[in-house]
Amino acid sequence: MAKAMPVGKRHEAALLLVNIRQLLTLSSAAQGPRRGRDLSDLGLIEDGAVLAVGGKIVSVGTTRDALRDSWIKKNRRKIREIDCTGKIVLPGFVDSHTHPAFTAPRLVDFEQRIAGAAYEQIAEAGGGIRSSVEGVRKAPRSTLAACVVRALSQMLALGTTTVEAKSGYGLNLDAELKSLEAIGDAAREWPGTVVPTLLGAHVVPREYEGREDKYVRIVCKEMIPRAARNKLARFVDVFCDRGAFSPASTEHVFLAAREQGLGVRAHVGQLTRSEIAPLVKYDPASLDHMDYVGEDDIAALAAQSVISPAYQTVVTLVPGANYFLGLGRFPDARRFIDSGVPVALATDYNPGTSPTSSMPFVLSLACTHMKMTPAEAIAAATINGAHALRLAERKGSISPGKDADLAIFDVGDYRELPYWVAANRCHAVICAGAEA
Repeated sequence: MAKAMPVGKRHEAALLLVNIRQLLTLSSAAQGPRRGRDLSDLGLIEDGAVLAVGGKIVSVGTTRDALRDSWIKKNRRKIREIDCTGKIVLPGFVDSHTHPAFTAPRLVDFEQRIAGAAYEQIAEAGGGIRSSVEGVRKAPRSTLAACVVRALSQMLALGTTTVEAKSGYGLNLDAELKSLEAIGDAAREWPGTVVPTLLGAHVVPREYEGREDKYVRIVCKEMIPRAARNKLARFVDVFCDRGAFSPASTEHVFLAAREQGLGVRAHVGQLTRSEIAPLVKYDPASLDHMDYVGEDDIAALAAQSVISPAYQTVVTLVPGANYFLGLGRFPDARRFIDSGVPVALATDYNPGTSPTSSMPFVLSLACTHMKMTPAEAIAAATINGAHALRLAERKGSISPGKDADLAIFDVGDYRELPYWVAANRCHAVICAGAEA
């Protein structure tokens, strides 16, 4: 399950941020994830203020109103105050697609790609996802947990406070469960929130090559029940694409996950188009990558806004992978947005195709290569990322009652977040009402 705050994770009794040049609340009356024009609504307040008590947002408004508030006046000496003059504040980024449970970078793949090898050629030659398996299978759980903590710490320094973390480099029962346990260990050390996902169906491991059905049975009959019984995962993911798993296998995995009470999500359309209409009926929280889609796919997703607006599947775009793979093609964000399909942005942090922990860099890619506006990119990286993890009741906006997860950036205008390419302007991060 998405972890509750364990013992040892502190929060300030009361915290007040004042003199915020631009406060991006991301609050809206819109139901469900942001779509179309609503994606640009940042809920911006100038000279803003935020009060958090006990790790939760209590009030949001202007500094003038905050300093006139009778409760704040009475308790001001007890309140920790942060002056945000000249800075912007927004909800901590929600990175809804990452693969942090690995032990080493894939440098051979990197050099081969520079020399002209394509993604699938590298995989066929023994590189790619399978090349990370040996290290994960051999690594002690503590070593793997330390690798995950290192990644989470890098993300936090860049303004990310909620992270979805996948297994997927073990590809057998013991190593996949160990990976999820390591993610849980790391989550207990990290001040933010981690949502663990079982990705046993990442690729077919070498020992089952040519026997996809047999490996899928292991995922469905062994991995998923154990992960659910031990409360190691909230979601189950599948890589549904050429060279990975078929749509039929994906449906088998989705059904097994639902039977165990786990949510589902999938990598779809990264390399080739896979029909998604059969998958949508399982109410996946997110379908990710989506570089190759047809009009029928978009229509199926857009139709959910009428059928189930609060739980519509979010399309999570990961332009960091397109950038690192040197692709000329990026996901067609405008096509989704203009059709009323909600989109999120995520890093896809992983050792082979997107070794970046920076959500600000992803925002920059989204604006420059996918023609999203800065406002759309920020909403996709916060409130829609929360919807992609089914955590929008707690995360993704600065609203009374939500977790006090905030990122303070040393810039004067929100459009600077994607403007400063690969720069870290994050001044401070607040997790559950405490400075991290």
